[in-house]
Amino acid sequence: MYRQALRPLLFRLDAEDAHHLSLNLLQAASSIPLWPALARGVTLPGAVQPQLAQTLWGRTFASPVGLAAGLDKNGVAVPAFGAMGFGFLEVGTVTPLPQPGNPRPRLFRLPSDGALINRMGFNNAGAEALQQRLAGEKRPVPVWVNIGKNKDTPNEEAAQDYLKCVRALHAVADGFVINVSSPNTPGLRALQEAAGLGALVRAVREEVEAQSGGETGRVRGGRRAPPVLVKLAPDLHPADFEASVNAVQEAGADGLIISNTTLSRTGLTHAHSAEAGGLSGVPLALRSTALIADAYRQTRGRLPIVGVGGIFTPDGAYAKIRAGASLIELYTGLIYEGPLLPARLNRTLAQYLQRDGFKTVAEAVGVGE
Repeated sequence: MYRQALRPLLFRLDAEDAHHLSLNLLQAASSIPLWPALARGVTLPGAVQPQLAQTLWGRTFASPVGLAAGLDKNGVAVPAFGAMGFGFLEVGTVTPLPQPGNPRPRLFRLPSDGALINRMGFNNAGAEALQQRLAGEKRPVPVWVNIGKNKDTPNEEAAQDYLKCVRALHAVADGFVINVSSPNTPGLRALQEAAGLGALVRAVREEVEAQSGGETGRVRGGRRAPPVLVKLAPDLHPADFEASVNAVQEAGADGLIISNTTLSRTGLTHAHSAEAGGLSGVPLALRSTALIADAYRQTRGRLPIVGVGGIFTPDGAYAKIRAGASLIELYTGLIYEGPLLPARLNRTLAQYLQRDGFKTVAEAVGVGE
């Protein structure tokens, strides 16, 4: 019904206008008493499909399917997204100070390619506003916060912006994601360089531990310190990608997210392919899956990986898990396939695990390697 009736109506609107309309509706739904909990009971597998559950960083995830950063930058619809069947949510990217982002238009659909191009530029209401919102919300699933630097902060001072986000949000974040890979903030991707990235990860990790009183991802004194993950771009040279993964692992990060949007335009057919910005969706699927496999081999499966990029179907989700992703995230697939996609992935992934003789989703991680 979504693809045949609702999506054509939404796709008649400007892409960003449609996004805001959808988010406003989800925000309104989040405020309806009992609705998110009732909807979640239908969409998210619990005891019926226990093989989808796994424990990472001392936290249980009822489903490996999560929401990627970018769809709910300011955390306004956490209960509604949680009701769709997601096992976790990632909000942001958030910066210390509010910023409007880049001028519009800055979001473009490419239907013939199953893709989006965005050059949003970290538009968000700032860390303080997000802290206040998350502190007042009931969170049905773990909520990670994707953190970045303000556009006018020079790279040599970037670490301070990430630390400011941690200080503001440590009490409400179930995890932190260091975003150094968006193509839409000038100079940001330079922070992926191995030496500088290692120093940034160590600084963020030390701040999270200082604020939480324990090692990231572990429980100390009855309080769980949120894990620190790093999101990498798919456009790095193979040697640079390997060096960045090494730097992240050596600096003590708790996980990787692979991958962010791409600047590549190979194989696109839509007229919007000439627009500047990061490309997401189907054209990124094979590349991100290959990078997941590379990182899984390089880290010998010791560093949990979150796979994101072009997941539209259960087969695409399962491919990323078999390549080495313990968790996966949706963004563009949700725009094209609709709000029932997480529940469909949950049902079919459970069937695939049973078909292939896996008792838990964790057993399937990396078996394709």
